Amino acid sequence: MRVLVTGATGFVGRALVPALEQHGMDVRPALRWLHNRFSGGYVVGEVGPQTDWKKALQDVDIVVHLAARVHVLQESSADPLVEFRRTNTAGTERLAHQSAAAGVKRLVYVSTIKVNGEETFGEERFTAEDIPSPSDPYAVSKWEAESALRRISRDTGMEVVIVRPPLVYGPGVRGNLALLARWISKGIPLPLGRVTTNRRTLIGIDNLTDLLVMCAIKEEAANRVFLAGDSEDLSTVDLLRLIGRALGRRPRLLPVPTPIVKGAGALLGKQDIVRRLCGSLRVDNSYARRVLGWEPGVPVEEGMIRAFRGVFG
Repeated sequence: MRVLVTGATGFVGRALVPALEQHGMDVRPALRWLHNRFSGGYVVGEVGPQTDWKKALQDVDIVVHLAARVHVLQESSADPLVEFRRTNTAGTERLAHQSAAAGVKRLVYVSTIKVNGEETFGEERFTAEDIPSPSDPYAVSKWEAESALRRISRDTGMEVVIVRPPLVYGPGVRGNLALLARWISKGIPLPLGRVTTNRRTLIGIDNLTDLLVMCAIKEEAANRVFLAGDSEDLSTVDLLRLIGRALGRRPRLLPVPTPIVKGAGALLGKQDIVRRLCGSLRVDNSYARRVLGWEPGVPVEEGMIRAFRGVFG
C-alpha cells in the first residue's frame, strides 16, 4: 500500500514514517518545503483551503494527516481561531475532498484529546463516546475538522479514522516537557513537590506510532474514533521524578501547597500552565485495545528514558 503522510518532518511524522516502512508500506511524505531527510517527498506548501494535493495523492491508498497549526507560545494573530481554522479545519477539509476524489480508501486523522476537554476529575476518564467539549481555538479547530471529515466520509464512502492523543513524549520532544527537563538538569527548584494526587495520561511516541500503523492497516479501524494513552497515569511529581531518573538528576521539588501554586499562576497569568501541572487529564484507551488489539507496549519509565537520557550532557 502507498501511504501519504502529511507533517512527515514533524515530531510524530519523523517516527511514523519508518514505522510504516517497517510494515512494508510505500511511504510518500508531503512537505511544506524541500527537506534533506525526505528527498522523495512531494512539496505541497502551506496547508490551507487552497492547497493543491492532486500530484501528491496520485496512486495513494491511505493518507495519514499529521500536519497542523499547533499551540503558538507567542501568539501574534488578533484572532487565533481564524488562523487555526485556516490550517486545521479548512486545510483538512480540502485534503479530504481531494483524497476522496483521487480514490484514497482511508484517511487517518490525528486530532487531540483536547476535543474531549481540558481536565478530568476524580476517577473520571475521557472516552471516545464523550460529548466533545473543546475550549481553546486549537481544540475547536480540530473538532470542526473531525466533523468535516465525518460529513465527507458519509458523502463519498472514504473511510475516516480519528485518533485523539494526549501529550506525546519521545526523543526530540519540545514544549513544556523539554522545559521541565532543562530545569531539572540545571537543578532549578520547582514548587511542585506536593502535586502528588493529580493524574495525567501521556503517550510515548513509540506507542502512538504503533497505534497509528494499526489505524492505517486494520479493517476494524474504519470510521472509528480512538483515544490514545499509555497504560500508566502519572502525578506531576511522578513525572518529574521519571524525567530526573532519565537525566541522572534528582529533581529539586519544593513542598509548596497546591493552592498557593495555583494562586501564583493566576497572578502571573499562567493559569493554563498551572492547570496542566496541577490538574488531571485521564484517558480511557480500552476501546482501541479492544477493537484493534493494540497495547501500549513501551512502559512509561522506559519511554521517558528513551526521551531524555543524555539530552543535556
